[in-house]
Amino acid sequence: MISAFLAVICGLLLLIVSAGRFVEGSVCLAQRLGVPPLFVGMVVVGFGTSAPEMAVSALAALSGSPGIAVGNAYGSNIANIGLILGVTALMAPLAFHFSILRRELPALALVTGLSFLLLIDHELSRGNALILLVVFAALLAVIILHGLRQGAAVLARPEGIEKCAEVPSLAKSLFLVVVSLLVLLASSRLLVWGAVQVAHSLGVGDLVIGLTVVAVGTSLPELASSIAAVRKGEPDIAIGNVIGSNLFNTLAVVGIAGVIKPMSLAPEVLWRDMPVMGFLTLVLFLFGAGFSGQGRISRREGAFLLACYVGYIVFLLAG
Repeated sequence: MISAFLAVICGLLLLIVSAGRFVEGSVCLAQRLGVPPLFVGMVVVGFGTSAPEMAVSALAALSGSPGIAVGNAYGSNIANIGLILGVTALMAPLAFHFSILRRELPALALVTGLSFLLLIDHELSRGNALILLVVFAALLAVIILHGLRQGAAVLARPEGIEKCAEVPSLAKSLFLVVVSLLVLLASSRLLVWGAVQVAHSLGVGDLVIGLTVVAVGTSLPELASSIAAVRKGEPDIAIGNVIGSNLFNTLAVVGIAGVIKPMSLAPEVLWRDMPVMGFLTLVLFLFGAGFSGQGRISRREGAFLLACYVGYIVFLLAG
Protein backbone atom coordinates (compact mmCIF):
# COMPACT_ATOMS: atom_id res chain seq x y z
CA MET A 1 0.00 0.00 0.00
CA ILE A 2 2.80 2.41 0.96
CA SER A 3 4.73 1.55 -2.19
CA ALA A 4 1.62 2.23 -4.28
CA PHE A 5 1.17 5.68 -2.70
CA LEU A 6 4.83 6.46 -3.29
CA ALA A 7 4.44 5.32 -6.90
CA VAL A 8 1.51 7.74 -7.38
CA ILE A 9 3.39 10.67 -5.82
CA CYS A 10 6.66 9.99 -7.67
CA GLY A 11 4.78 9.33 -10.90
CA LEU A 12 2.91 12.64 -10.66
CA LEU A 13 6.07 14.64 -9.87
CA LEU A 14 8.04 13.07 -12.71
CA LEU A 15 5.05 13.49 -15.02
CA ILE A 16 4.81 17.22 -14.35
CA VAL A 17 8.54 17.84 -14.68
CA SER A 18 8.96 15.74 -17.82
CA ALA A 19 5.88 17.32 -19.45
CA GLY A 20 7.35 20.78 -18.89
CA ARG A 21 10.69 19.73 -20.34
CA PHE A 22 8.95 18.10 -23.28
CA VAL A 23 7.14 21.34 -24.12
CA GLU A 24 10.35 23.34 -23.71
CA GLY A 25 12.33 20.96 -25.90
CA SER A 26 9.59 20.78 -28.53
CA VAL A 27 9.38 24.57 -28.82
CA CYS A 28 13.17 24.89 -29.09
CA LEU A 29 13.31 22.09 -31.65
CA ALA A 30 10.54 23.70 -33.69
CA GLN A 31 12.36 27.05 -33.64
CA ARG A 32 15.61 25.38 -34.66
CA LEU A 33 13.82 23.75 -37.61
CA GLY A 34 12.15 27.03 -38.58
CA VAL A 35 8.60 25.84 -37.90
CA PRO A 36 6.03 28.72 -38.00
CA PRO A 37 5.06 30.03 -34.53
CA LEU A 38 1.38 29.32 -35.13
CA PHE A 39 2.12 25.65 -35.70
CA VAL A 40 4.22 25.63 -32.54
CA GLY A 41 1.38 27.12 -30.54
CA MET A 42 -1.44 25.00 -31.91
CA VAL A 43 0.26 21.64 -32.42
CA VAL A 44 3.61 21.31 -30.68
CA VAL A 45 2.65 22.96 -27.39
CA GLY A 46 -0.93 21.72 -27.63
CA PHE A 47 0.27 18.13 -27.74
CA GLY A 48 2.93 18.83 -25.14
CA THR A 49 0.68 20.33 -22.46
CA SER A 50 -1.81 17.49 -22.89
CA ALA A 51 0.94 14.86 -23.02
CA PRO A 52 0.30 13.76 -19.38
CA GLU A 53 -3.38 12.97 -20.08
CA MET A 54 -2.53 11.30 -23.38
CA ALA A 55 0.27 9.14 -21.97
CA VAL A 56 -1.65 8.11 -18.84
CA SER A 57 -4.86 7.24 -20.72
CA ALA A 58 -2.97 5.33 -23.42
CA LEU A 59 -1.03 3.25 -20.88
CA ALA A 60 -4.16 2.72 -18.78
CA ALA A 61 -5.94 1.36 -21.86
CA LEU A 62 -3.04 -0.98 -22.58
CA SER A 63 -3.07 -2.11 -18.95
CA GLY A 64 -6.75 -2.97 -19.07
CA SER A 65 -7.89 -0.11 -16.80
CA PRO A 66 -10.66 1.65 -18.77
CA GLY A 67 -11.82 3.52 -15.68
CA ILE A 68 -8.50 5.33 -15.41
CA ALA A 69 -8.23 5.83 -19.18
CA VAL A 70 -11.62 7.54 -19.53
CA GLY A 71 -11.83 8.95 -16.01
CA ASN A 72 -8.52 10.74 -16.51
CA ALA A 73 -9.77 12.53 -19.63
CA TYR A 74 -13.23 13.53 -18.39
CA GLY A 75 -12.01 14.16 -14.84
CA SER A 76 -9.36 16.51 -16.23
CA ASN A 77 -12.05 18.38 -18.18
CA ILE A 78 -14.13 18.81 -15.04
CA ALA A 79 -11.07 19.89 -13.05
CA ASN A 80 -10.02 22.34 -15.77
CA ILE A 81 -13.31 24.26 -15.57
CA GLY A 82 -14.27 23.81 -11.93
CA LEU A 83 -10.89 23.80 -10.21
CA ILE A 84 -8.50 25.67 -12.52
CA LEU A 85 -10.83 28.42 -13.78
CA GLY A 86 -12.40 28.64 -10.33
CA VAL A 87 -9.05 29.21 -8.63
CA THR A 88 -7.68 31.59 -11.26
CA ALA A 89 -10.91 33.64 -11.34
CA LEU A 90 -10.64 34.08 -7.57
CA MET A 91 -7.19 35.56 -8.18
CA ALA A 92 -8.36 37.87 -10.98
CA PRO A 93 -11.53 38.11 -13.13
CA LEU A 94 -11.13 36.27 -16.45
CA ALA A 95 -12.20 38.03 -19.64
CA PHE A 96 -13.37 36.21 -22.77
CA HIS A 97 -11.90 36.99 -26.18
CA PHE A 98 -14.51 37.38 -28.92
CA SER A 99 -12.87 34.60 -30.94
CA ILE A 100 -13.28 32.17 -28.03
CA LEU A 101 -16.99 32.98 -27.76
CA ARG A 102 -17.51 32.69 -31.51
CA ARG A 103 -15.48 29.54 -32.27
CA GLU A 104 -13.72 27.59 -29.53
CA LEU A 105 -16.44 27.58 -26.86
CA PRO A 106 -19.27 26.51 -29.24
CA ALA A 107 -16.91 23.88 -30.66
CA LEU A 108 -16.30 22.53 -27.15
CA ALA A 109 -20.06 22.35 -26.50
CA LEU A 110 -20.65 20.47 -29.77
CA VAL A 111 -17.76 18.09 -29.15
CA THR A 112 -19.05 17.34 -25.64
CA GLY A 113 -22.47 16.50 -27.10
CA LEU A 114 -20.92 14.36 -29.84
CA SER A 115 -18.90 12.32 -27.35
CA PHE A 116 -22.04 11.65 -25.30
CA LEU A 117 -23.91 10.41 -28.37
CA LEU A 118 -21.03 8.16 -29.42
CA LEU A 119 -20.75 6.60 -25.96
CA ILE A 120 -24.46 6.36 -25.15
CA ASP A 121 -24.27 2.56 -25.53
CA HIS A 122 -21.50 2.47 -22.88
CA GLU A 123 -19.00 1.25 -25.48
CA LEU A 124 -15.90 3.05 -26.72
CA SER A 125 -15.39 1.10 -29.92
CA ARG A 126 -12.47 1.56 -32.27
CA GLY A 127 -14.86 3.09 -34.82
CA ASN A 128 -16.12 5.67 -32.33
CA ALA A 129 -12.55 6.45 -31.30
CA LEU A 130 -11.58 7.02 -34.94
CA ILE A 131 -14.52 9.42 -35.35
CA LEU A 132 -13.22 11.45 -32.39
CA LEU A 133 -9.72 11.55 -33.88
CA VAL A 134 -11.00 12.59 -37.32
CA VAL A 135 -13.05 15.41 -35.77
CA PHE A 136 -9.98 16.48 -33.80
CA ALA A 137 -7.80 16.55 -36.93
CA ALA A 138 -10.45 18.52 -38.84
CA LEU A 139 -10.87 21.00 -35.99
CA LEU A 140 -7.12 21.48 -35.69
CA ALA A 141 -6.83 22.07 -39.43
CA VAL A 142 -9.62 24.68 -39.34
CA ILE A 143 -7.96 26.52 -36.43
CA ILE A 144 -4.56 26.57 -38.16
CA LEU A 145 -5.99 27.69 -41.51
CA HIS A 146 -7.96 30.45 -39.81
CA GLY A 147 -4.81 31.58 -38.04
CA LEU A 148 -2.87 31.65 -41.29
CA ARG A 149 -5.56 33.84 -42.87
CA GLN A 150 -5.26 36.33 -39.99
CA GLY A 151 -1.75 37.25 -41.09
CA ALA A 152 1.35 38.32 -39.25
CA ALA A 153 -0.37 39.57 -36.08
CA VAL A 154 -1.50 36.07 -35.21
CA LEU A 155 1.68 34.41 -36.41
CA ALA A 156 3.82 36.68 -34.28
CA ARG A 157 2.62 35.57 -30.86
CA PRO A 158 0.58 32.47 -30.12
CA GLU A 159 -1.14 32.89 -26.77
CA GLY A 160 0.82 31.63 -23.80
CA ILE A 161 3.86 30.59 -25.85
CA GLU A 162 7.29 31.92 -25.02
CA LYS A 163 10.26 31.62 -27.35
CA CYS A 164 13.44 29.92 -26.21
CA ALA A 165 15.74 32.57 -24.77
CA GLU A 166 18.69 30.71 -26.24
CA VAL A 167 17.90 28.12 -28.89
CA PRO A 168 20.18 25.09 -28.38
CA SER A 169 21.67 23.06 -31.21
CA LEU A 170 19.53 20.62 -33.14
CA ALA A 171 21.17 17.66 -31.40
CA LYS A 172 20.58 19.10 -27.90
CA SER A 173 16.96 20.01 -28.70
CA LEU A 174 16.27 16.55 -30.08
CA PHE A 175 17.98 14.94 -27.08
CA LEU A 176 15.82 16.95 -24.66
CA VAL A 177 12.63 15.96 -26.49
CA VAL A 178 13.50 12.26 -26.61
CA VAL A 179 14.68 11.98 -23.01
CA SER A 180 11.72 13.95 -21.61
CA LEU A 181 9.31 11.84 -23.66
CA LEU A 182 10.84 8.62 -22.32
CA VAL A 183 10.60 9.92 -18.74
CA LEU A 184 7.02 11.01 -19.45
CA LEU A 185 6.06 7.51 -20.56
CA ALA A 186 7.88 5.84 -17.67
CA SER A 187 6.29 8.14 -15.09
CA SER A 188 2.86 7.58 -16.65
CA ARG A 189 3.31 3.83 -16.31
CA LEU A 190 4.41 4.25 -12.69
CA LEU A 191 1.40 6.47 -11.98
CA VAL A 192 -1.09 4.07 -13.57
CA TRP A 193 0.33 1.11 -11.65
CA GLY A 194 0.25 2.98 -8.36
CA ALA A 195 -3.27 4.31 -8.96
CA VAL A 196 -4.61 0.82 -9.72
CA GLN A 197 -2.98 -0.61 -6.59
CA VAL A 198 -4.34 2.22 -4.41
CA ALA A 199 -7.82 1.74 -5.85
CA HIS A 200 -7.76 -1.98 -5.09
CA SER A 201 -6.37 -1.43 -1.59
CA LEU A 202 -9.05 1.15 -0.72
CA GLY A 203 -11.83 -0.86 -2.31
CA VAL A 204 -12.78 1.88 -4.80
CA GLY A 205 -13.06 1.58 -8.54
CA ASP A 206 -10.47 2.58 -11.10
CA LEU A 207 -12.94 5.16 -12.43
CA VAL A 208 -13.04 7.11 -9.15
CA ILE A 209 -9.23 7.14 -8.92
CA GLY A 210 -9.03 8.27 -12.55
CA LEU A 211 -11.57 11.05 -11.99
CA THR A 212 -9.86 12.37 -8.86
CA VAL A 213 -6.18 11.72 -8.13
CA VAL A 214 -5.04 10.98 -11.67
CA ALA A 215 -7.18 13.69 -13.29
CA VAL A 216 -6.04 16.41 -10.92
CA GLY A 217 -2.44 15.27 -11.20
CA THR A 218 -2.39 15.39 -14.99
CA SER A 219 -4.15 18.80 -14.90
CA LEU A 220 -1.45 20.39 -12.74
CA PRO A 221 0.49 21.74 -15.78
CA GLU A 222 -2.63 23.63 -16.91
CA LEU A 223 -3.14 24.96 -13.38
CA ALA A 224 0.46 26.15 -13.20
CA SER A 225 0.30 27.85 -16.61
CA SER A 226 -3.03 29.52 -15.75
CA ILE A 227 -1.71 30.89 -12.45
CA ALA A 228 1.43 32.10 -14.24
CA ALA A 229 -0.76 33.88 -16.83
CA VAL A 230 -2.66 35.67 -14.05
CA ARG A 231 0.57 36.77 -12.40
CA LYS A 232 1.80 38.14 -15.73
CA GLY A 233 -1.35 40.22 -16.07
CA GLU A 234 -2.83 38.05 -18.84
CA PRO A 235 -5.66 36.16 -17.09
CA ASP A 236 -7.61 35.79 -20.35
CA ILE A 237 -5.03 33.22 -21.51
CA ALA A 238 -6.26 30.84 -18.80
CA ILE A 239 -9.63 30.43 -20.53
CA GLY A 240 -8.02 29.66 -23.88
CA ASN A 241 -5.71 27.10 -22.25
CA VAL A 242 -8.61 25.33 -20.55
CA ILE A 243 -10.84 25.21 -23.64
CA GLY A 244 -7.98 23.95 -25.79
CA SER A 245 -7.09 21.31 -23.22
CA ASN A 246 -10.72 20.13 -22.93
CA LEU A 247 -11.04 19.83 -26.69
CA PHE A 248 -7.84 17.82 -26.81
CA ASN A 249 -8.89 15.55 -23.92
CA THR A 250 -12.39 14.87 -25.28
CA LEU A 251 -11.26 14.14 -28.82
CA ALA A 252 -7.60 13.10 -28.91
CA VAL A 253 -7.01 11.56 -25.47
CA VAL A 254 -10.21 9.47 -25.46
CA GLY A 255 -9.78 8.72 -29.18
CA ILE A 256 -6.22 7.45 -28.79
CA ALA A 257 -7.16 5.29 -25.80
CA GLY A 258 -10.09 3.79 -27.73
CA VAL A 259 -8.01 3.06 -30.82
CA ILE A 260 -5.37 1.32 -28.70
CA LYS A 261 -7.94 -0.85 -26.94
CA PRO A 262 -11.76 -0.64 -27.31
CA MET A 263 -13.44 -0.68 -23.91
CA SER A 264 -16.74 -0.84 -22.09
CA LEU A 265 -17.62 2.14 -19.90
CA ALA A 266 -19.20 2.08 -16.48
CA PRO A 267 -22.81 3.38 -16.45
CA GLU A 268 -21.72 6.17 -14.09
CA VAL A 269 -19.75 7.80 -16.88
CA LEU A 270 -22.97 8.49 -18.80
CA TRP A 271 -25.33 9.46 -15.97
CA ARG A 272 -22.88 11.20 -13.61
CA ASP A 273 -19.56 12.32 -15.07
CA MET A 274 -20.46 13.43 -18.59
CA PRO A 275 -23.52 15.40 -17.42
CA VAL A 276 -21.31 17.24 -14.90
CA MET A 277 -18.81 17.95 -17.67
CA GLY A 278 -21.62 19.16 -19.94
CA PHE A 279 -23.14 21.31 -17.17
CA LEU A 280 -19.84 23.06 -16.44
CA THR A 281 -19.31 23.64 -20.17
CA LEU A 282 -22.78 25.20 -20.41
CA VAL A 283 -22.12 27.39 -17.36
CA LEU A 284 -18.86 28.52 -18.94
CA PHE A 285 -20.73 29.42 -22.12
CA LEU A 286 -23.33 31.42 -20.14
CA PHE A 287 -20.61 33.31 -18.31
CA GLY A 288 -18.87 34.09 -21.59
CA ALA A 289 -22.08 35.18 -23.29
CA GLY A 290 -22.65 37.75 -20.56
CA PHE A 291 -25.00 35.81 -18.29
CA SER A 292 -23.99 38.23 -15.53
CA GLY A 293 -23.90 41.17 -17.92
CA GLN A 294 -20.09 41.25 -18.06
CA GLY A 295 -18.93 38.55 -20.47
CA ARG A 296 -16.31 37.31 -18.04
CA ILE A 297 -15.77 35.03 -15.07
CA SER A 298 -15.91 37.22 -11.99
CA ARG A 299 -14.57 36.24 -8.57
CA ARG A 300 -18.08 35.32 -7.46
CA GLU A 301 -18.56 33.11 -10.51
CA GLY A 302 -15.13 31.60 -9.93
CA ALA A 303 -16.24 30.69 -6.41
CA PHE A 304 -19.35 29.06 -7.91
CA LEU A 305 -17.23 26.95 -10.29
CA LEU A 306 -14.94 25.90 -7.46
CA ALA A 307 -17.91 25.02 -5.25
CA CYS A 308 -19.35 22.86 -8.05
CA TYR A 309 -16.05 21.01 -8.33
CA VAL A 310 -15.75 20.45 -4.58
CA GLY A 311 -19.34 19.21 -4.47
CA TYR A 312 -18.66 16.79 -7.33
CA ILE A 313 -15.56 15.38 -5.60
CA VAL A 314 -17.44 14.98 -2.31
CA PHE A 315 -20.25 13.15 -4.15
CA LEU A 316 -17.69 10.85 -5.80
CA LEU A 317 -15.94 9.96 -2.57
CA ALA A 318 -19.19 9.58 -0.61
CA GLY A 319 -20.53 7.15 -3.19
